[in-house]
Amino acid sequence: MIANTAAYHFAVIDAPQALCDQLQARAEASGLQGTILVAGEGLNLFLAGAPSAIDGFYAELHADARFADMRVKTSFSEHQPFARLKAKVKDEIISFRRDDGQPLDYPRAPAIDPATVQRWLRQGHDDAGKPVVMLDTRNLQEIEYGTFKDALVLPIHKFTDLPQALAPHREALKDSTVVSFCTGGIRCEKAALWMLNDGMDNVLQLDGGILGYFEEVGGEGYEGRCFVFDERVALDAELKPLVDEPLPEPRPSAF
Repeated sequence: MIANTAAYHFAVIDAPQALCDQLQARAEASGLQGTILVAGEGLNLFLAGAPSAIDGFYAELHADARFADMRVKTSFSEHQPFARLKAKVKDEIISFRRDDGQPLDYPRAPAIDPATVQRWLRQGHDDAGKPVVMLDTRNLQEIEYGTFKDALVLPIHKFTDLPQALAPHREALKDSTVVSFCTGGIRCEKAALWMLNDGMDNVLQLDGGILGYFEEVGGEGYEGRCFVFDERVALDAELKPLVDEPLPEPRPSAF
């Protein structure tokens, strides 16, 4: 059994390369595969391995005061979905390139828990009677596998396209409660913050993203699967993978 994890946390990292090297060494020692992204603004992790090794890796990370509150979303598969371990230092752990959407510079935008979103979708409005619009901040490639019923989807191929793609819809959204969502929450941390700072005071972010919604309340109101960036391709509402097969053996080098 393989434990698959997705986790991110915004925190000031004074020495990103040193932390990246340290986490890579820990992950290699534990036999983990996946991706470690480190920036001055925090961490973004997609790691998979034996459950005991995963637990040990995150226990050590949570012992660091900077990451004590980092949420880890976990699902399981029979096979390892990552071919190797990659660790990189980047300018942003999720690229948005908007000064008014940086979580370290502003208080977090208001978040809404999955159970409340489920209830709002079931009753057709929020607690004040306003229409609820689910705003998908993911790329078209991801949305093809599934999204919330009647969600507003935008014709974007990368996250940095979102502000321009949202512009034609802003007037129509002003009298609704807008709940922005993404896979695990990281994009909405920036998107919801940018929207709030750009004058949209009716925007919330779905806490934990789609994966958090599946974990806490299941798939009510969601149609299809949630795309993930590994060989499992997509997860259903029970967090079961669309593909769960052994990875092909690496080809031998010609040299």
